Amino acid sequence: MRRMNIITDERCAEYSAPGHPERPARIVETLKKLRSQKALPIRWSAPGTVSDEQLLRAHSPELIKSLSQKAAFDPDTPAHPQIDLHARRSAAGALSSLELALKGENSFSLLRPPGHHATREKIMGFCYLNSIAIAALEAEKRGFKKIAVFDFDVHHGNGTEDILLGRDLFVYLSVHQLPGYPGTGGHHFKNARNYPVQPARPREEYRKALQNAMDDLRGFKPDIIGVSAGFDAFREDPLSNARLEVEDFHWLGVELQKIGVPLFSVLEGGYSDQLPDLIFAYLCGLSGVSLLTR
Repeated sequence: MRRMNIITDERCAEYSAPGHPERPARIVETLKKLRSQKALPIRWSAPGTVSDEQLLRAHSPELIKSLSQKAAFDPDTPAHPQIDLHARRSAAGALSSLELALKGENSFSLLRPPGHHATREKIMGFCYLNSIAIAALEAEKRGFKKIAVFDFDVHHGNGTEDILLGRDLFVYLSVHQLPGYPGTGGHHFKNARNYPVQPARPREEYRKALQNAMDDLRGFKPDIIGVSAGFDAFREDPLSNARLEVEDFHWLGVELQKIGVPLFSVLEGGYSDQLPDLIFAYLCGLSGVSLLTR
């Protein structure tokens, strides 16, 4: 059993929009779950900071400047008060998760907003800054030569693909529902490996796509792995028609940890009331804790 480091800051629950699925309860209820359980040893920490230099590796100056605008970025992505600070905190959490991974620690950034739809130039899809891409590019700066981003959110991480596409040191692997938001990720392209699954397909078919992506991830032989951990492929998630069960997220944690290289995870989507259980199952898988003992 390995201890899990959770990076969080309860200020990330301070913003909301009526009826919006990306709501504070995602973090608040998960914190309650993790603080009350006894099976998984946890060390808590706050995110550090993120510099403009780190942000500019992934995003244009215009995007960073626009974070303080007052008008909504798109119908799904409001301009919440102080969203620039919340988004920077989330990006800093990904960097803190990376730092812990470099020390051989198990880590998960439990913050909002998510990030994987934010492209170099565009804020969209609940996402303002692309935290996983910012951290992956920091890993490149640290000298890593084979960097993988594994994305199991049910929605294609078009922003991460946009930022990392064509960069020789990276591979981006995404398993997602298609047709589905944002409508991208239908095929492999350059260093982007996409594994689309049609809506409402049997659970076994989705697991097969995950297995194929995992096999390709191993074949890449990465030096480090960043994980966009989205939990919206769960069978009861309101924003997808996928069929995964709680134990599938435990399996993902187990299989990723088996690869045996530094690994850090960042929360993306997941909008069901069962999100705390799904996150906990994944963390148990990463830490070598059986679902039977949780």
